[in-house]
Amino acid sequence: MTTFTMSTVTSDDLDALVASVAGLFSEDAGQHDTSVNLNWPAREGAAYYSKLMNDPACLVLLARDGDRVVGHLVGKLTGPSSIQTTRTAVLESLRVTPDSRQVGVGSLLVTHFLDWARGSGAQRASVTAFAANDTAQRFYARHGFVPASVISQVAL
Repeated sequence: MTTFTMSTVTSDDLDALVASVAGLFSEDAGQHDTSVNLNWPAREGAAYYSKLMNDPACLVLLARDGDRVVGHLVGKLTGPSSIQTTRTAVLESLRVTPDSRQVGVGSLLVTHFLDWARGSGAQRASVTAFAANDTAQRFYARHGFVPASVISQVAL
């Protein structure tokens, strides 16, 4: 039986995190949104995630199977503000490597995220997923997420 571990990302983990994010961009946005710059992780990911690692309002995790990185999660706290009256934990990015799916890694990451959110005073959590990504939609629904809004678009 495999035991997966989770840890907060350190500077030593930055390359592994960026590689995991690049996989997400390729697999998810690459299939569902041709307007996304698939080179963003390689060009700007290290600088972006370096800032988040040191931000107490952010959660940046790696999931491992032994020494091998098998997934990541990035979460951020927002609000309250003059517009939004509640503190929200936003699940910004989540990926599990294809060969480690369906064994609970994603659920461990989301459970950790929700526990962190509650412990950080968030009153709700949110995530955005492509409407065409049925697998992600079902995964998030299993963890209690329900659709709250719809963004519609048309190509011009």
